[in-house]
Amino acid sequence: MIAHMLSYDLRRVVVDTNVITGTLLGRTGYNRGILRACLEGRLKPLIGQTLFLEYEDLLNRSDLYRASPLSGHERKELFEAFLSVCEWVQVYFGWRPNLPDEADNHIVELAVAGAASMIVTNNIRDFRTAQLQFPGLRVVTPREALEELE
Repeated sequence: MIAHMLSYDLRRVVVDTNVITGTLLGRTGYNRGILRACLEGRLKPLIGQTLFLEYEDLLNRSDLYRASPLSGHERKELFEAFLSVCEWVQVYFGWRPNLPDEADNHIVELAVAGAASMIVTNNIRDFRTAQLQFPGLRVVTPREALEELE
């Protein structure tokens, strides 16, 4: 039973909000590549209540997207498509990995609860300094995640 709980699926990932923002702002192809891999079924994104609310808050910041090549309607459609391939994970236990940005702890907790193999983020530095580490869970950039899919 414990071995099953600790087995990590290589396709299960938690996509940090900065990857979504990067996609919607059109900053790099790697961010868009992560969303594309999720929509194509090559990655299985996990989502929980806290991350969903964070994503939703992010999408409602119209001032953030002034330079976005996508209209508000297009951003909403892309977000809904992304949500349609996400797996909802209920987080029952707070691990508190004590990240420098306390608001990021929920991402690690979601990854552990959903047996994710990776957290995909553009801010790996903050995640790598966690006081609590989990074997089999890696923090990678969008570029690194896409390279593993090849």
